[in-house]
Amino acid sequence: MRYSYPTLAGLLSLAARTGADPTWPAATDEMEEIVYQLQGFKGRLFNAIITPCNNEAAGPGRVTASEWLRVGFHDMATHNRVFGTGGLDASLQFELTNGENTGPGHNTTLKFYANYYSSQSTMADLIAAGVCASVRSCGGPIIPLRLGRKDATSSGSTGVPQPQNSAETFRQQFDRMGFSTEEMIQVTACGHTLGGVHTEEFPEIVPAGTGTNGQKPLDTTDATFDNKVVTEYISGTTQNPLVVGPAIALNKHSDFKVYNIDGNATMNGLTSATTFRDVCKTVLQKMIDTVPSGVTLTDPIAPYAVKPVDMQLTLNSGGSSFLLTGYIRVRTTNRASGAIKNVKMTWKDRNGACASGSCSYTATVQGAGTGFDDTFEFFPVSTNIPASSGISSFKVTVNLNDGTSESYDNNGNSYPLSDAIILQKPQSCLLQSSGALTVSALVRNDITTAPSLGISYLTPRGVVRNGNPVPILSSTTVAMTKSDCVGPYTFYSASYTIAGGLSYAAKLSVTAGSNSDSFNKASDLSGSCATFSGTASCTTPGSGGGGGGNDPNASSTVASTVAPSSSAAEPSSTSSVVKVISSSGIASTTSSTTTTSSSAPTATGPARKLTVAGYTRLCCATEGSGVRALAGASFAYDTMTLESCASNCTGFAYFGTEYSRECFCGNTLAASSSEAPDSDCNMMCAGDATEYCGAGNRLELYSTTAGTGTGTVTSSAAQPTATLGRKNSVGDYVFVGCQTEATEGGRALEGKFWADDGMTLEGCAEACSGWEYFGAEYGRECFCGNTLHGGSAPAPLADCSFTCAGSPYEYCGAGNRLELYRLASASSGSSSKARKRSRGESGRRL
Repeated sequence: MRYSYPTLAGLLSLAARTGADPTWPAATDEMEEIVYQLQGFKGRLFNAIITPCNNEAAGPGRVTASEWLRVGFHDMATHNRVFGTGGLDASLQFELTNGENTGPGHNTTLKFYANYYSSQSTMADLIAAGVCASVRSCGGPIIPLRLGRKDATSSGSTGVPQPQNSAETFRQQFDRMGFSTEEMIQVTACGHTLGGVHTEEFPEIVPAGTGTNGQKPLDTTDATFDNKVVTEYISGTTQNPLVVGPAIALNKHSDFKVYNIDGNATMNGLTSATTFRDVCKTVLQKMIDTVPSGVTLTDPIAPYAVKPVDMQLTLNSGGSSFLLTGYIRVRTTNRASGAIKNVKMTWKDRNGACASGSCSYTATVQGAGTGFDDTFEFFPVSTNIPASSGISSFKVTVNLNDGTSESYDNNGNSYPLSDAIILQKPQSCLLQSSGALTVSALVRNDITTAPSLGISYLTPRGVVRNGNPVPILSSTTVAMTKSDCVGPYTFYSASYTIAGGLSYAAKLSVTAGSNSDSFNKASDLSGSCATFSGTASCTTPGSGGGGGGNDPNASSTVASTVAPSSSAAEPSSTSSVVKVISSSGIASTTSSTTTTSSSAPTATGPARKLTVAGYTRLCCATEGSGVRALAGASFAYDTMTLESCASNCTGFAYFGTEYSRECFCGNTLAASSSEAPDSDCNMMCAGDATEYCGAGNRLELYSTTAGTGTGTVTSSAAQPTATLGRKNSVGDYVFVGCQTEATEGGRALEGKFWADDGMTLEGCAEACSGWEYFGAEYGRECFCGNTLHGGSAPAPLADCSFTCAGSPYEYCGAGNRLELYRLASASSGSSSKARKRSRGESGRRL
């Protein structure tokens, strides 16, 4: 749930305030998370294939970080300071076959960045962020990152320096870019401290068989950002293939031509490691800040001290209250470990008061994340808010264990959280295999403007190798169909089919006038729309009842049922059906799909269940401190019950439900998990209001080893016997075998990817629901797809030797090897093949 925010240009003066957070929400929020929220809890994994610095994810002999750094230079190098054209604008994606940008490194780098490409993260900003990340990952300086770059829509002018150029040509080219002769030498040295020259691109400079894995390094520490490229050159010991060797006779010893143009004066000035580091920080920032005229960059971004993350309102069954979920992220970089006791969120209702009498929520830490230089703790929010009074804003108090506290009010503005427009995720759905999308939204009855659905989505270009790997970013707006009223809100819905196979990457916004619930991830939606049932009387906010902008019948009492499509495979706009039962008892519906009214059975009140499917209840338990209490497997869906969670966790010693809709499994309990009062586990299961499913940071905990309905949480409890082995089936999938990654480039499965230190086969299968294949790799990685690509072939079972990070009893592939499963219902025909980029077995080390 995102809201309107100031333009990037409007952030310039704001970000300049030393020590102040941006005012949330900001246009830079998505990039801030990509850049800083790297690993651990809610990690975005932007650094996954460049950490450590010697990671060769692009193939043997290819230092991936060096390729990210080169992409930044090659994209910038067409800049013309006189005409204000070119610069860092992502035009490189259109220039990969023009002869100036040889080799696979540019293609593979841009393809990785495409995983993060969106309307709030331009490809040009991602290229700049990649330069900063590659330098820092390799031990280099922190390069300030400004944002606001705009992507080119076609290729720019030629003019990337080539090794055969003369020294004077180099000088003229860099002058065109806006770099002095001294800066030309400096940026070349800083850019060439990593990586090497490859036979594939320059076989005449690095003849086949003369390098290691087809590469000759530019200095002896090609995976460390240091000044060896300078000191070895000055001392005469360098083996840089652009200074010595066959390049001399070919007149392609370009580094020598550049370094020697001023008699080595500049290079001698870089022999100090400190000076080299400081100079590189300056010239590399200049490189990424070289942009076309008309582009205004923000001031350098920094991580928030306190940031709301993934805040979402969802109308609960019955229609009388909302469930507010999300996280408060606190930067802990300069805090002692365990310094924070809890975080308190205090909100105001939509009238700026607290009509309900209780408008605060306190959370303890659930998980921790890290960046290159920062650490964060995440405090989960899960609380009910009356729909009649709603919410408009909140403030945050960080309570410390030393008795002090810190207040955060979003630079005096409070943190806005509008309840005017709400994308109702449980009643929305996306079938990723076909791209069929249905979105349901709630519009408050005092809003008179009809809403529309905005969809920002990616479409593959379908080009050959070394063509443009960046998908096309498109957007469309769909009118939403009005349904009926539930309390102070009216349901609207819309459907659209997202073509191209990348529907999971779409971002969704619902807008009515100046009100918006924006940048919602389509990947958060289930494959089928859940049913909503409500009995709240239709009202207008603030009126206590009666008519309003969206009130269809002010005198009606509403018994509403928003139902999913009859076919889960193809959600459509007719899947949202709201029945209105008037005071005369006559049922009607505004949808073309009709249903008959029937009396619902009387539900019993919620109660603790002592046994569920062979498991016995232990207690209400806390999450672990910085870790999950149960780390074997996890599931989340809006029809959660104790029985479904127990089924998900078959074979595990423990299962626990949390936060109404989350399920966790494991064979051991984290030592830091402890027993909590039953009253703490006070949230009903999303799929059965008669059962308890934990709460925020609290598990309704069950075990196969418990002897009674109560017990004490302990990580040393007796465990069931389990052995490591292959699983012939996982959910709807059957085991295919051990499979290699693609040999003709890319991934064997390219539909969807995620990585998790709690990876299990069950978790991977759940993530890949709707895809024909799933495969687990390297212990903690999961890939989905509908076809096997690029020469992927069966491998000996012994090759898939890694156990799953979240279960020692399952295999999850190995380096460059997939534990491969296929839908049991899929045809047995051969999978289609497609050529992709090359990738070596040394692969990622995430």
